Amino acid sequence: MRLVLLGPPGAGKGTQAARISARHGLPAISTGQLFDQQISAGSPLGRRAEHYVRAGELVPDEIVLDMVAERLATGIDCGVGFLLDGFPRTLPQAEALDRMLTATCGPLHMVLDLDVDETEVLARIARRSLSEGRLDDTQETARRRLKVFAAETAPLRSHYAEQGILRTVDGTGTPDEVAARVEEILAAAAHPELRAARP
Repeated sequence: MRLVLLGPPGAGKGTQAARISARHGLPAISTGQLFDQQISAGSPLGRRAEHYVRAGELVPDEIVLDMVAERLATGIDCGVGFLLDGFPRTLPQAEALDRMLTATCGPLHMVLDLDVDETEVLARIARRSLSEGRLDDTQETARRRLKVFAAETAPLRSHYAEQGILRTVDGTGTPDEVAARVEEILAAAAHPELRAARP
């Protein structure tokens, strides 16, 4: 099963990615974690990405694609699949991912779009900033990231809707409530990969 989690900053993608990964045995690949790892390690890619992360801007496609391609080439079993959290974020990234997967594992099975309104997103980011102290969690940066999402990432909905693989999930409520909605959608899709993974 090859999945993408789409949604604005603070929509709960990381939380739901962890739950899907645990339930279905899928490796979860988070670009946010990749950025943090590369920045903490002081790698060349990390140094190039750090400015954009701190400013709340999208990291340039070539940097993100290099990180994701490296991760997909390391320990990913195409038969098992994977879950991408936070990637792709732009239409060129989505098109590059399509080409990458065509040459390796095959196309995506589904894109889950977590739908949460801006007020709730900002409240979640404020709480996350207090508990986790993330570099990009100031309210000013959060508002900028939401504007960037609306301009750059939201158009991916049309891209994946045209492929017939976009599913919108109501992302409001508790993590358990959202997870239940996600599981309903995954079960309804009834992919052979999903049926094999379910208990």
